[in-house]
Amino acid sequence: MTGFLSKYGRTPWAQVVWIFALFTGLALLCAVQEYVAYSIKMNPIPWSLALRRSIEQWYLWAALTAPVLWLATRFPFEPGQLRRSLLVHAAAAGVVTLTVSALHAALLHGQTSIEGAVFRFPDVLRKLLWLGGIMNLSIYTLIVLVHHGWRFYRRYQQRERQAAALATELVQARLDALRMQLNPHFLFNTLHAIAALIHEDPPAADRMVVRLSELLRQTLDHAGEQEVPLRQELALLDRYLEIERARFQDRLSVRVAVEPGLEEVRVPFLILQPLVENAIRHGIEPREDMGHIDIAARRVDDQLELSVADDGPGLPEPARPPAREGIGWANTRSRLAHLYGPHHRFELVCPPSGGLAARLLLPCRTQAGQPDRRVVIMTCTPEGCTTLEPGVPTHRPAEA
Repeated sequence: MTGFLSKYGRTPWAQVVWIFALFTGLALLCAVQEYVAYSIKMNPIPWSLALRRSIEQWYLWAALTAPVLWLATRFPFEPGQLRRSLLVHAAAAGVVTLTVSALHAALLHGQTSIEGAVFRFPDVLRKLLWLGGIMNLSIYTLIVLVHHGWRFYRRYQQRERQAAALATELVQARLDALRMQLNPHFLFNTLHAIAALIHEDPPAADRMVVRLSELLRQTLDHAGEQEVPLRQELALLDRYLEIERARFQDRLSVRVAVEPGLEEVRVPFLILQPLVENAIRHGIEPREDMGHIDIAARRVDDQLELSVADDGPGLPEPARPPAREGIGWANTRSRLAHLYGPHHRFELVCPPSGGLAARLLLPCRTQAGQPDRRVVIMTCTPEGCTTLEPGVPTHRPAEA
């Protein structure tokens, strides 16, 4: 019987205390009601008598509640056994009602009524069965229904916890998949650049291979982390920029400006690299003179603003607002949606001075947060990227 009691509290004894506390409250309430009723009829009774009679009645139910709960646990109203459970509880309700009436009659036997008559067991039993039978059946039914209501509520809570855990695991798996998609994409582009330099500039190709190995080692050191301090993200980005400087030499100029106090703010791991890669590809690579990329981090109210801007040709007028987006940026949008839900903003803007700027607004926090549990599905093909992310266009051309 201790198994079912654990459903209602930490220990069986604690549940026994709760059960008797509940019926004590009912006994006090009924005693007050009876005492006031007789006082109104100008036939007052002693408070001690009203309390004793009420306790005798309700403590019998307190003692029988545990067996009733055991029956409710043993014969639940579940599909496949509903008929059997109904028959068992119907029979048990009759037995419990008879038991309560018999025990109550035994307690009253020999006592004196308010009118002065002496209670006799057979007479009291017939009266209790006739007048109190419906109430006792109702009490039994109420106990069973409360038990099943609590049982279904606990199941609902368990399903909610399981659904939340599954959603979190699914989001985590999705984030890991997005990172696995991003790293090979960057690696392919870098190896392609190294292959192009092997015959033209072997020393530069050699430096790129060394920098690439260092970058991959740092990436592996943070495997499994979705957010890192901004200083670590910038250190990783610096490794990537060393690779690109080996490619472009004096054609690439990068400026990094970070407001003081933001070094420990958490940002998504490898969030800046695809933005800088896209700026280099579209803002630096097509031109023969020097190009500039500005990377900035600043606090805006209670959010962190990250921006990556280039001074390249920007976008043709018909393409505005910016449509220069492919796997790298689509991947970034999906990761941000998973990590922050509606609490972020990612936009591409064309500054008046030219070029293109990518701006992110993220929660400004120094502790890792929980991913948003929504599942964002995104599919990328050579023709473009399709996403079910709320509030984001469902198709973007694939260029980056």
